Amino acid sequence: MIDIASTPVSCEVFGLAEGPYWDAARQRVLWVDINAGTVHIGRFDRGVLTEEHRIAVDETVGAVVSAADGRLLVAGHRRLHTISTDGAVTASTEIIPMGKQSRLNDGGCDPTGRFLVGTVGTVGTVGTVGTVGSDDRPRDESLVVVEADGTLTHLDDDLALANGLAFTPDDGWLYSADSLTGVVWKRGFDAATGEFGPRAPFLQFDDGLPDGLCLDTEGNLWIAIWGAGEVRGFTAAGDHIATIAVDAPNTSSVAFVGAELDTLLITTASDQLSEDKLNRHPDSGRIFSARPGVTGLPVHEWSGQ
Repeated sequence: MIDIASTPVSCEVFGLAEGPYWDAARQRVLWVDINAGTVHIGRFDRGVLTEEHRIAVDETVGAVVSAADGRLLVAGHRRLHTISTDGAVTASTEIIPMGKQSRLNDGGCDPTGRFLVGTVGTVGTVGTVGTVGSDDRPRDESLVVVEADGTLTHLDDDLALANGLAFTPDDGWLYSADSLTGVVWKRGFDAATGEFGPRAPFLQFDDGLPDGLCLDTEGNLWIAIWGAGEVRGFTAAGDHIATIAVDAPNTSSVAFVGAELDTLLITTASDQLSEDKLNRHPDSGRIFSARPGVTGLPVHEWSGQ
């Protein structure tokens, strides 16, 4: 196993930066600040992440992806929103029914361009940050596929905190995290039919919560470990091959960015940290980068429907 260092690359400190996404067609980085309800668009150049635009959605935002025409799809609090190329925000498909105490969380697109998004409860406690199972939330959160016609297909309805997801290089498998149970699941996918197979546990964590994740072209999985201040790399066989140290306890998500997809961006949070931890980790909430020596796998775009 190798140890890799990381460096803060954003000037701004965010409350809960999440969902980094490389829009290759426009050579730009997208990310969200969940509790601030903002979508961010920036450039990563010569080791510096510079924000160019900030769009207020005025509710919590869990994820953002791009379409081929430059529009953005955003997971809002209960529903999806689209953002036009001129920044206009329009409400779209409702995912969570009124009355359910949940919000939309991390999301991404499958090889057919459909959007997948998970949910997280908004009541109860998350327990000791980074401690699996130290919460009192029910296991009734979902992982949902938004079909092209707007109908919903529920892949899971028994999760504690649905989180990061990514597809393998051959598009044959989906990894998805359930943070509060410490499990990363794996399930088959048929790109020709759009059908998913049954899930099976791939990794189990007991010393931090698996959060956002992504893959490289070799099929290695890179996972942000909330509560541990780390990103960990694993082979397709589940072997732990690398640890990236991040000087921020709550690492939230990861994405490969840049023209060569050789830089890993790492989002972190300052929310929920005690004054003592903030003093010891003053870069918490900034976005970091690392060079793990691999090439990232391009992510799928939203179909625009």
